[in-house]
Parts: sequence; C-alpha cells; structure tokens
Amino acid sequence: MEEIAGSYQQLNRSRRVMKEEIWAKHYSSNHRILLVGEGDFSFALSLAVSFGSGVNIMATSIDSYDDVIRNYKSGKTNLDRLGSLGARLLFGVDACKMEFHIDLYLRKFDRIVYNFPHAGFFGKEDDDGVIMMHRKLVCNFFKNASQMLRPNGEVHVSHKTKFPFDRWNIEELAYQSSLKWVECVEFKLEDYPGYNNKRGDGLRCDEPFPLGECRTFKFISSSTALYPRNHQELEEVPLQRVNAGLFTNPAPVIDSTECFRMFVEYFDHARSTYGQTDCYHSVLFRLI
Repeated sequence: MEEIAGSYQQLNRSRRVMKEEIWAKHYSSNHRILLVGEGDFSFALSLAVSFGSGVNIMATSIDSYDDVIRNYKSGKTNLDRLGSLGARLLFGVDACKMEFHIDLYLRKFDRIVYNFPHAGFFGKEDDDGVIMMHRKLVCNFFKNASQMLRPNGEVHVSHKTKFPFDRWNIEELAYQSSLKWVECVEFKLEDYPGYNNKRGDGLRCDEPFPLGECRTFKFISSSTALYPRNHQELEEVPLQRVNAGLFTNPAPVIDSTECFRMFVEYFDHARSTYGQTDCYHSVLFRLI
C-alpha cells in the first residue's frame, strides 16, 4: 500500500509540474518533446531537471541500452535519473526510419530535436564523400520528422556553422522535406546545465568534441506555414464570407464593370447552356 501511495503522490507531483509551465531555453514543460540521437542522455536529463519532471520527454538513441551504459561513464546514472523523473527512453531508434518505429508510429510532437547529427567518423570532415553521408542522414531525419509534428510543432537541429560543416546546407535539406525555416539562433552549452556533447562514435565516443560556432536551426511544416497560428481565426473568417455568398444571396446583381463586359459572352453562353445560374456560377459572378 505504501508503494502504491508513493506512486500516486509522484503522479500528482508530475501533473502539478506540467500545469505550471516551465521553460528551458526553447523548450517548455508543456511541449511533447522527442529527442533524437542522444549520446549519454545528458541533454534529456538537463531538460527534465529544469522542468522538474520528464513526463513530456521521449529520449531516443540508436544504441542499445547495454551500449549506452558500456560506452558512456555517466550513461547508467543519467538513464536511472531520467526514469525516476518519468521520461520515456527508447533504444535502437534509427533517425532515418523513426517514423515507423513501433513506439513512435503515429505519435506527434511539439518539438523534435536532433543535436549535432553526425553519420560517423569515416574520413576528413571536408571530404565530399563524408559530407554526403552526413547530408543523407540529416535529409532522412527531416523526412521522418516532418511527418511527426503536431500543429505548429517545430524541428530543431543544432549544428556547427563554420567550414566544412556549413557545406551540409541544413536549410536546403529541410526544404526538400517540406519544412520551412523559422529562425537560426546561437547555441550555448551553458543554456543546458549538465549537458555534455559527445563524439558518439568509435573508441572515443565518450569524449566531447569542440563546438566552436554553432547554432540551432528551427523549422516548421510548410503546410503549417500557409496558415495563421490562430486556427480559430482561420476557420471563422473565410467560412463566413463563403456562406454569405452562397446562401444569403444566391442570385447577386451583376455590375456593368469593364471586367464584366470582357467576360459577359462567356457567362451568357454558360447560362444559355445550363439554364438557371447555380451556386457555382453565382460564385463566379461574385468574383467579377
């Protein structure tokens, strides 16, 4: 009974935290957040600690659980703390195929975050072949992430901006996946206390890499960009105008404007062919 009572109290604490919105730089405790390509899961832990709960976070890695605790000295500690904070942890998640992962299929998120994507160390970073490997990884990530966004959701990629990393052309890759650029802001490690960037590959996977100049690129779905953020405004104003034209005045009076005189023969032909002007023709006349 004590164990059940303790779990219930923990759940209530998590709910209270979620109601009191807390921000950690670009991320809110009310966001549904998907973290991709976590190394030692220290970024996920940084957010969870800032929020006071991890119930809104799903953190993923391409590595298995055993690989994470074997390759990163802080891996097990970070995973245990995230678990106690209520975060969801997934392993063996390929960023290029995550849309179809059994635990991610049909899930939607407010923020999908991939910090410093990297395909691995296969040669010099300015080698054309290596750059193409990195671009392919990011491109496939964008294709998946674009299908996993909630309305007004965002995809974030933090990335180095100096040569040769600028040759990845992050904005171009996002555009190819129907994502629209929103903004690009400076990435500062100190904004995420406890986060340790890792190489994530090879014998030195647990070592940090020099960040230098880097930024966080933000994108939204191109379809979202076509509409205002206030969906209520979108639904009400145009529909009211269309309804007024179709139903309250089905036979509008045609003005003898110059534009009308140019097209009157076409409309006369339509009316003589089809008879009484229907709603469709009413709309066309209203446009004139």
